[in-house]
Amino acid sequence: MKKTQELIPLFKRFIADTKSGKRLKKNGERIKPASIKNYEYTLNNLTKFSIETDFELRICDASKLNKRELTSEKNYWKKFYKKFTEYLYKNGCYDNYVGSNIKTIRTFFNYLKNDRDFNTGDFQRFFYVRHEEIEIQVLSPEQLKFLIHNKEFETSLTTNLQRIKDVFVFGCTTGLRYSDIFTLTNKNFEQQGDDWYLKVKSQKTKTFTSIKLPTYAIRIYKKYQPKNTKTPVFGMITLFNFNKNLKTLGEKADFTTPIEVSREKQGKTKSTIKSTAKQQFRFCDKMSSHMMRRTAITTLLILGMPEHLVRKISGHSAASKSFNRYVHYAQVYMDREIEKVHDKLESL
Repeated sequence: MKKTQELIPLFKRFIADTKSGKRLKKNGERIKPASIKNYEYTLNNLTKFSIETDFELRICDASKLNKRELTSEKNYWKKFYKKFTEYLYKNGCYDNYVGSNIKTIRTFFNYLKNDRDFNTGDFQRFFYVRHEEIEIQVLSPEQLKFLIHNKEFETSLTTNLQRIKDVFVFGCTTGLRYSDIFTLTNKNFEQQGDDWYLKVKSQKTKTFTSIKLPTYAIRIYKKYQPKNTKTPVFGMITLFNFNKNLKTLGEKADFTTPIEVSREKQGKTKSTIKSTAKQQFRFCDKMSSHMMRRTAITTLLILGMPEHLVRKISGHSAASKSFNRYVHYAQVYMDREIEKVHDKLESL
């Protein structure tokens, strides 16, 4: 008779070993805190799934199973995958989030096999990781110019919202990730003659970038420039509060055009609406920290900077699939703008 172990305690050990550094990347680096947070989300989902569906989560050493038991175990994990993904979908999750959970579970299986010498039987090969391409939402060059130059709008904002606007504009100009912006200190800013450069190493990709700053970005830096080299230039603000205030900023800027938002469940496109009012999303409702980097990249492309230079600034490799999405979006934007010109030329 096959012996089984409870899965949840093993999963907790997987997280603990990752946090302590016992489990590392293949290159010897420690796992990033953001990845560990995703592991904890998956653990929480597995725990709730097991309790709410009365599904026993267990695992056994596949090396000690006979042919009949192997078949039974394979069917168990196929059933788990089906039940767990259905549970997540019924709770309002979409393909990217479900896929992220499954990817983590596959990583957990590999940990058991490689770090704990636990023969998992490779049943994780039955776990399909779904992925969806979410439409890119970015500021148009006109919207970005409004935030940069409209002084009347700026003076109408509270001090807190002015700060949010300044950080957002700075991010939309430099293409930095949220995590990188709020670690900037005076050491990252260097003056060479009359020019100022931002020099930064990405926390995510470990790549170095040197960006020449425009006059308005220099003004933003000097507005918040701390007196010492250790204090972050833009202070501290949680991601939740930043995104919440950003939506308020967008609403005050009248970025309220209704937009169609669609997501995918099991590969099928689903149109989403705001559950509270049963209405379409407005552009400002979808404003978030991710929009800064996306806006910077697409703005550079839309205004004519060669792709290879934009890649250098953004830190994307030549084979990056995500970068090609920006190129496609920029082309769609240019096509739409040139169609406006064509329409004017063709009208009487």
